[in-house]
Amino acid sequence: MYPMEDVFKNVRVYWLAFVAYWGILLFGYDTGVAGGVVAQPFFQQHFGLLGADGKPIASRTTSVTSNVVSVLQAGAFFGALGSVPLSEKIGRKWTLFVFSLVFAVGAILATLAGGSRGLGYIYAGRIISGVGIGAISAVAPAYVAECSPKNVRGRITGLFQIMIATGVMLSYFINYGIGIHVKNGPGVWRIPFGLQLIPAGIMALGLLTVKESPRWLASKGRNVEALANLAYLRRDDIDAESVRKEFAEIEAATNEEREAREGLGLKEAFFGKGNFIRFVIAFVVFFLQQWSGQNSVNYYAPQIFQAIGYSGVTISLLASGIYGVMKVVSTIITVLFLVETLGRKYAFLISALGMGTMFFIIGAILKTHPPPAAVAGVSSSPQPASQAMAGMLYIYVCFYSMGWGPLPWIYVCDIFPTRTRHYGLAVASATQWLFNFVVSKITPNLVKQLGYKLFFMFATINIAGMAVFSALVPETKGRSLEEMDIIFGSISAEKREADIQKINRDLDRQPTEATSVRSFDHKV
Repeated sequence: MYPMEDVFKNVRVYWLAFVAYWGILLFGYDTGVAGGVVAQPFFQQHFGLLGADGKPIASRTTSVTSNVVSVLQAGAFFGALGSVPLSEKIGRKWTLFVFSLVFAVGAILATLAGGSRGLGYIYAGRIISGVGIGAISAVAPAYVAECSPKNVRGRITGLFQIMIATGVMLSYFINYGIGIHVKNGPGVWRIPFGLQLIPAGIMALGLLTVKESPRWLASKGRNVEALANLAYLRRDDIDAESVRKEFAEIEAATNEEREAREGLGLKEAFFGKGNFIRFVIAFVVFFLQQWSGQNSVNYYAPQIFQAIGYSGVTISLLASGIYGVMKVVSTIITVLFLVETLGRKYAFLISALGMGTMFFIIGAILKTHPPPAAVAGVSSSPQPASQAMAGMLYIYVCFYSMGWGPLPWIYVCDIFPTRTRHYGLAVASATQWLFNFVVSKITPNLVKQLGYKLFFMFATINIAGMAVFSALVPETKGRSLEEMDIIFGSISAEKREADIQKINRDLDRQPTEATSVRSFDHKV
């Protein structure tokens, strides 16, 4: 456990993360809510998904379900890529503000669907909301990482996954409550979609209370503001040795990057010394995360639980809600107690092996003890085998939350330098959303066609792919963002130390600039 003085010392950074990550709660909520909305009988009736006999038309229901869920990811893919030039030009804070408003427009459109306004409003709203979420998911972790001190960066950045898990959990229970209390009427989809406007508004207003990233300001040559913001975030004086040392390290890294990349453009950003391997890691870690099986359960939890024997919409939604609670609790434990003690590599490895083991067990039980066929409109208590599979899913999500849930975002935020971090996070986020889209689009058909083999497929990916990857990546726990250049070979340790010493000597010889910074700090 971290000392309380560390919490109070970094309270402004925690507040900044809390504000920026309201958009990440939207990320989790929006990805979890759609599957439950489409599973509601009134939604299916209103939008023509039922046949003359009152039963769902399987092909149409599967198609609409995958479309409503997956168009969000399609929009998010383009939002993640589109955030790059804006984040570079106007900064992290104002980019988040712009895209929180974009998200709100999409949420309003989806909420208005119904009556003469058909599924097209939901599709359009989900795509526009996806653009906002994709950009927020790319920029928010970079913003938080750039403002966080290295001793608690993993924990603060890891709040990202807590907010995702919380958003998913809320979406499950809201759908469960609607399934009980609002069985008929457009409130079935308008309440879940409309509630998204609350966190979007909180985020937009909260962003007006926080500072811009000191590292982004330094990369733009705005050193007076950068030093003032750094001292503000550290709750210390601009002349404090720790603040001056951290700023010297930031400025040294920024100067090195600027000199190395002057006039070389995008190609050098991706293929410069020590850079390409970082982009490969960012791509692979999120590619594997999307194929871990978690998102298939996340988006289609009610359908997954029905597939293992939890018949009836209400029962499957309740089981999904419990799954969401397990995910939140295990993520909180990981981020608060394990991420800075266990380290990135070991957490990745244990998580992958645990997830694969649980999925192999679920697949084996589903093969040997298939649930009885569900009767339409009839809910029955799940069989012991179904309860065992649900238990394995709950244990699975605990393993996921201790490694491959929060750590990919933390790790990718760790490894990129300031000048290319927005590119790195955009590539990571775009990869995540691209394969998120693929997985969410094909999952309904995979559940229908593969049955127990689906769990074997994910288990193999967990162990053969993710565990092997975990063993190969370098450890980043306790290392500053600027030290990553040394780890990945962009610069030698000796050259970096010489640059830092030079910056320190320059700062010591510039009392007039320190005075101007202090004056600026009083003004802001």
